[in-house]
Amino acid sequence: MAAAALATLLARLLPGTRAEATLWALLLSPLLYVIAGLWAFHEPRLTRVVAIIWGGTLLADGALALLGMRS
Repeated sequence: MAAAALATLLARLLPGTRAEATLWALLLSPLLYVIAGLWAFHEPRLTRVVAIIWGGTLLADGALALLGMRS
């Protein structure tokens, strides 16, 4: 969930046309998934993993809600 929310936020924040920003965010989203997955398996404390992943998801979703739709 965190990687999807961050990719959506990235698509919203990148400069350029909507299509270009969405394309770049979609190209980078597998990298976000891999980084989050590798870090989650490396981290010894499950509570820290859950807190950071859910916290990142909530922050990204909140930022998207504040930014609104792109015109």
